[in-house]
Amino acid sequence: MNKYVVLQPIKDKKNNIFAYEMMYEVEKMDIYNYAEDFQAADAISDFFMQNNHIISDDTLTFITFTPNLLFKNVPRIFESGDLVIQIDESVIIHPLYNNLISKYRKEGYKIALNNFRFTPQYFAIIDSIDYIKIDFKRENQASIENLICMAKGLSKKCIATGVETKNEYEYAMATEVNYLQGAYIAQKTKMQTTTSEFKQDNFFKLIVEVTKDDADFDKVEEIMSLDARLTYSILKIVNSPYFALRHRVTTIHQALMLLGLVQLKRWVYLLSFKEDNDFQSDEILKTSFMRASFCSELIKFAKDMPINKNEAYLMGMFSTLDLLIGAPLSKLLGAIYVADEIKDALLNFEGSCGALYKLVLSYEKADWNTMKNCAEELEVPTSIIAQIYYDCIKEVNTTWDSMFSYTDD
Repeated sequence: MNKYVVLQPIKDKKNNIFAYEMMYEVEKMDIYNYAEDFQAADAISDFFMQNNHIISDDTLTFITFTPNLLFKNVPRIFESGDLVIQIDESVIIHPLYNNLISKYRKEGYKIALNNFRFTPQYFAIIDSIDYIKIDFKRENQASIENLICMAKGLSKKCIATGVETKNEYEYAMATEVNYLQGAYIAQKTKMQTTTSEFKQDNFFKLIVEVTKDDADFDKVEEIMSLDARLTYSILKIVNSPYFALRHRVTTIHQALMLLGLVQLKRWVYLLSFKEDNDFQSDEILKTSFMRASFCSELIKFAKDMPINKNEAYLMGMFSTLDLLIGAPLSKLLGAIYVADEIKDALLNFEGSCGALYKLVLSYEKADWNTMKNCAEELEVPTSIIAQIYYDCIKEVNTTWDSMFSYTDD
């Protein structure tokens, strides 16, 4: 499947390039016709991976973001002075869209709105909008003139899009729009992208490490060094024209020092959404964190266990590995060093570790009889399990929010 990063110039009425819109195409189909998080993430990460010099320092980049990527802080990868956050109906209909967009606006980001509609939801956000894009191909002249009049009255800049013929160009020039975009204005520049499939078990370890409160950069460097494609991706990102470094970054250590932990988390999240990966579900990943935390806390009260707290955490974390990576769990566990007790527990519920794992699963399913039997086998007081579970939920939610919440710096 051929995939392309697409850049289309946006020009002013004097034919000067004002900005570029970045899009993504898969076999001639624009991603925003069937927007998915992983496709938008692909466009952004591949844009950096191209290491291109088309976009100059004095031009803006318009990128359409899905609600999830907005909530996960992905726009913050860009400096506010370089990026225009473009939104469409998928954001407008989100219940938290107003607070979300207002937050980015306060941080200095410009906001562009695709295809304005005369509805309360659109008017509710109008104060946070800098640019209104009007599709000259789709709208009739009366609608276009009403939109321009409204935008001008609210001191918003207008961009005429879909300008593909001489007649459409002449009409757009005769209106009060500020900028024009379309095939007649300038052709798109298409850059074919290459596929970077990461070693999924290694990528999973990286996610686990960067989510820790005391993330060890030496450990992160070690994990990344085991995957040539992942190393290549990070080095391409930091050496892209966007960072405009004087000296080329040649080592993982240098790249990590440049990005810092907060930016690294965002990049890892972004890369996890790439289409070639099977990391499509936040809930599965969050379940693995919850099981890990629950196992590691319960083991403190279990008698004569053959594994320690850290190994219990690993057991819970690896319990969803087959879903995250898309391969049989037995094969995945056979490819890495894990204690036999953990393997036997995860695959066959054997031994005391198997009882601990079954206790965790039965609590998830509200299978109280099985949960009670497992607790008695492990000599874990049933009276404390509920409180441990709720404490773990609180801990996991705090960790999750610290990594992904859009309210964090």
